[in-house]
This record gives sequence, structure tokens and C-alpha cells, in this order.
Amino acid sequence: MPGPLQAVYYATKAYVTSWSNALWREVQGTGVTVSCLMPGAMQTGFINRGDLSSTQLFAHAVSPEGVAKAGYEGMIEGKLNITAGLTAAQKPFMKLAPMLPKKMLMNNVYKMQEQGSRK
Repeated sequence: MPGPLQAVYYATKAYVTSWSNALWREVQGTGVTVSCLMPGAMQTGFINRGDLSSTQLFAHAVSPEGVAKAGYEGMIEGKLNITAGLTAAQKPFMKLAPMLPKKMLMNNVYKMQEQGSRK
């Protein structure tokens, strides 16, 4: 998903997902497994350092411990992509996001990340 206002950060997340998914296939049959943890907004120092506490995106950030637990459980279950730390409202949006027109999606993400959008 594109991330206006955090373009480089979102691009690195897309790279890691693509690389992990390709690596998953490359190691098939070797006994090595690959899982890609894709967390939502987490309660870390990143929120304050990035001045993101007033954005919709970080309004309901979850604990890193909860995300780590979900990641571990997903890895044990053999999941390829593990999405963790999403709120009930974010889950349907993430399923629909790939089907939305790109411009609409980018405008929505921009608004969620805009300073003061939490109000």
C-alpha cells in the first residue's frame, strides 16, 4: 500500500514483504521457513519521535508485545504473511484496500496520517 507522508518507510515495508514472499518459495524443501510480520501501528517511541500522536493512524496503536505474540503464533502455524495489531475498524479496510482505486487509497492514507487528523 502506498504511504503518502511516509513514502520511504512504506516502500521499505513493501520491499520486505516482497523479498520475504520470494524467499519463502526459494527455500521450499530445505526445512527453512519464512514468515513476514506486517504490524499495524504500535505504541513505540516512533510515534513521539515522528510527531504522529495527533494522527488517525496512530490513534489506536497496540502494544509491541501483542504484535510479537501474534507474529510468533503465526510463524509456528506456518503462515506466510502475518498481519498483527490492527483494530477492528482497520481489518476490513486492509482487505478492501487492494481493490480500491489507487488515487482514492492514497488520499485516504494521506488523511489518516495528516497531523491533527485524530481530532
